[in-house]
Amino acid sequence: QVQLRESGGGSVQAGGSLRLSCVSSGFPYGNVCMGWFRQVPGKEREAVAALFPAGGSTYYFGDAKGRFTISQDSAGNTVSLQMDSLRPEDTATYYCAADGDCKVAKYVRYWGQGTQVTVSS
Repeated sequence: QVQLRESGGGSVQAGGSLRLSCVSSGFPYGNVCMGWFRQVPGKEREAVAALFPAGGSTYYFGDAKGRFTISQDSAGNTVSLQMDSLRPEDTATYYCAADGDCKVAKYVRYWGQGTQVTVSS
């Protein structure tokens, strides 16, 4: 059974940093893409960053570029999102994603439970 366990959400002032982590387990195969999405009430879940181990590619979306960094541990089962220079508009529930196409929400196969990030001005 595939599981994704997230940690690291919380509250921070604008300009601060947070680091999210997601530990995956139960995959019967390797080279699984992993990524992060975020969602605010009333809006669609949007991609933040994705990592594809097979090709060594990383992707950043929207205003995450230049401020957020996605990384994976050497074992390949933990993905982290370092978020710097946070802004109030980054406030959202952040979801870990794995397998399928980690750049497009409707093609993601597995989701974490979500972790709240709140940035105050």
